[in-house]
Amino acid sequence: MEPLFRSQTMITRTVSQLAELCGATLEGDGDRVMTGPAALREATAEQVSFLVNPAYALEVEQTAAGAVIVPLDFRSRRADLSLLRSDNPNRAFSRVVEVFRPELGRPESGVHPSAQVAESAQLGAGVSIGALSIVGPGAVLEDGVVLHPRVTVGAACRVGAGSELHPGAVLYAGIQVGARCLIHAGAVIGADGFGFDPTPQGWEKVPQCGTVVVEDDVEIGANTTIDRGRFGATRIGRGAKIDNLVMIGHNVEVGPGALLVGQVGISGSTKVGKGAILGGQVGVVGHISIGDGARVGGQGGVARSIEGGKDYFGSPVMEKREAFRLGLLQRRLPEIIKRLDELEKRQGS
Repeated sequence: MEPLFRSQTMITRTVSQLAELCGATLEGDGDRVMTGPAALREATAEQVSFLVNPAYALEVEQTAAGAVIVPLDFRSRRADLSLLRSDNPNRAFSRVVEVFRPELGRPESGVHPSAQVAESAQLGAGVSIGALSIVGPGAVLEDGVVLHPRVTVGAACRVGAGSELHPGAVLYAGIQVGARCLIHAGAVIGADGFGFDPTPQGWEKVPQCGTVVVEDDVEIGANTTIDRGRFGATRIGRGAKIDNLVMIGHNVEVGPGALLVGQVGISGSTKVGKGAILGGQVGVVGHISIGDGARVGGQGGVARSIEGGKDYFGSPVMEKREAFRLGLLQRRLPEIIKRLDELEKRQGS
């Protein structure tokens, strides 16, 4: 099988180099040369793999990989396999993957001839602006900002030092993005919030006059949308991580370190607490609060405020114990209905 990552120059590392890189203890041949990472079932003798879940331990005994990162207490019968023992194999493998990942293309420092940069825009040192990108009047790009091709930064926006915007990302006018943020392709930040009032003549648009503030170290996934506030700011807290295809409504506050998985939708003026996790396709109504550290399972429907530090499941969401109890009862419903039918028949006879 072909390596997962290839570049024009083949990247190679010995097993001993990988062990040093990820802080693992090496058992076996450290001179083997690895050309990339791979899954246990797909790896070749020149690739390194990893084991986290004990359920896949048998695959380690069967893999063709030249080296495998394993937990400290893992035992193998194979003498031909180089083992890299780690107290956190998942994190160690991530370090290995980074080594073999080729440098992704990025614009050279400076402004591409096809880009349009307003005269009143301010560019810091080492800024890169790719082909066909637009930087509006009064916008500020701090040191080391990277705009890939076809990025739009509207008037009076500010993008913090070291932030990177991938192709097709759009910042409407007046948006603030902090330092070291990563905004993926097609993300749109600052479109109007969804607000309309009914009138005899039809729907009348409610003006959306606020902004969006994205704090430092935030990652925003591809095709995610974050609407500007009706007034004030929609705010994304420091270190929050937002997946692809997430929709965040006007005046929402996402707390520091929160994690929003793909297709989450949050209605306006809701507050998501610090470190909260919303699983895939979670839907949240407006004007409620999700407590710090709350965890909502995939496809959960949050229709009321919920406390922090707890696990929630279902739609509408319930605390974990209650949701699991209800799930058990639902699985027993056919049996319960059958017994009720039999009881009714006996009583009627």
